Amino acid sequence: MRHGKKFNHLGRSASHRRAMLANMAISLIEHKRIKTTIAKAKALRQYVEPLITKAKNDTTHSRRTVFSYLQNKEAVKELFGEISNRVADRPGGYTRILKIGNRQGDNAEMAIIELVDYNEFAPGKSAGSKKKRRRKKTTSKPKAEAAAEETPVVEEAAAEAPETTETPDEKSEE
Repeated sequence: MRHGKKFNHLGRSASHRRAMLANMAISLIEHKRIKTTIAKAKALRQYVEPLITKAKNDTTHSRRTVFSYLQNKEAVKELFGEISNRVADRPGGYTRILKIGNRQGDNAEMAIIELVDYNEFAPGKSAGSKKKRRRKKTTSKPKAEAAAEETPVVEEAAAEAPETTETPDEKSEE
């Protein structure tokens, strides 16, 4: 029985799961957005959000604590530098999970997990791109009368155009 055991084991041993989440957290910190399955994204959110909270307090102890999780100097430097400055006034909720459909090969539910303050581009619908349905404009005249009025206009435009003796094929050869 697994009563009271809340986190997802993701079908891996503890050491494999810890290494995978650390690698995914490093990728998220470096690239600001990664594509993965929904289950891994939810597990990664629980893993990386406490690290970002710890990065808001830039002390030697918090740097060493975060480094013990990530084992990557560049990721720690990025986390305590740029990312902690962007999320300084945010009380939590540093990541966003966007569902993007199912994977072609095994039909796994896929998602994009991204840092919230780095949302220059978000796939899917944006706030201003709402589609509107428009009806076709109809005229009060019947179709036969409208077609009869349009044809003389076309003929007049053709009559006003200067006539040339050369065909388009002859012009291109010169």
